[in-house]
Amino acid sequence: MEIKLPAYAKLVISLLGIILTVFVMIEAKSVLVPLLISGLLAVLISPLTSWLERRKVPKALASILSLVALLGFLAGLVYLLYNQLIGFGDDLGALEAKVTELLNKFNDFIDSHIEGVVPISAGSLKDTIFNYLKGNISSITQGAIATATSITIAFILPIYIFLFLYFRHFLMEFVMMAFSEKNREKVQNAADKIKMVVQNYIVGMFLVIIILAILNTIALVSLGIKHALLFAIFAAMLNVIPYLGPLIGSTLPILFALLTKDSLWYPIGVFLAFYFIQLAESNFFTPKIVGGRVSMNPFMTIVALFIGNFIWGLAGMILFIPGMAVLKVIFDEIPGLEPYGFLLGDTKASKEKTETRTLRDKINRVRGRFKV
Repeated sequence: MEIKLPAYAKLVISLLGIILTVFVMIEAKSVLVPLLISGLLAVLISPLTSWLERRKVPKALASILSLVALLGFLAGLVYLLYNQLIGFGDDLGALEAKVTELLNKFNDFIDSHIEGVVPISAGSLKDTIFNYLKGNISSITQGAIATATSITIAFILPIYIFLFLYFRHFLMEFVMMAFSEKNREKVQNAADKIKMVVQNYIVGMFLVIIILAILNTIALVSLGIKHALLFAIFAAMLNVIPYLGPLIGSTLPILFALLTKDSLWYPIGVFLAFYFIQLAESNFFTPKIVGGRVSMNPFMTIVALFIGNFIWGLAGMILFIPGMAVLKVIFDEIPGLEPYGFLLGDTKASKEKTETRTLRDKINRVRGRFKV
């Protein structure tokens, strides 16, 4: 006999389930985060593993070679960013002098044209900003080294990645066996879509970040902006955050050009270069590379970023974006959960689907009138 619960009881049960899930995620962070990061990295290099296996390379060796390629790339990226941060920290003294000069000019202008305004103290600004940056550049780089050499990064993650690569077909068979015979076709269909989403979104965004980093570097180097590579990579990585990410990523090199160059044309040039690169990214690179199979809702993406930061910090901000893409596929495949998939989807795509559905209904009604 089916038990029907009142609406308030269902709401209470749902809230308790959400609270319990969040509690478990927070408490099991040390277990879940390495597993999920390893899974995402394994997905990134799984095409290379499959390619090696098709070339008759043994499964274990193919997984090891793919893992070595990934670790080599990550080590090179960390080393590159570390050197860029060190160089940027060395230039903070010149930036301090430039800001002090600009503040003195600003105070002279205020003093000569406006009465009763307290001038801005360059010394206080130095104490609050530049000393803070100098102290934290060192701690950031030292923290990065400590993190890179920690047991979790240096030992556990590579083992997880290797196991995910080696046992990926076995894990898929387990998922299929966990469901009844009548639902296996739906499960296989959902699994194929999830794999497609992960490949299109994660791998696609990774390629987009590389392309943007190259274009940003070319633009900044052409304008003669120092630390072009650091600003370019930082802006490209922030591009995964809708609206806010590109804004922050372009603001930093614009301010740096404003402080280090004698002409206003340099920050204007940086602004125009980043603007046109962003137009190309949103209208060409992302649609062509990532694809339109799963369009993300910018509002829900930002909400996922804040929730991920609340639960797992920086790791949550990284993991919750592809996690939301996977959830959208699952919601779209399970009857009764389609509204939640609609909520996560892109508003433009949802509008197009609604217009298509309305047009199809009108055609069916017209056909019904003339049907004998």
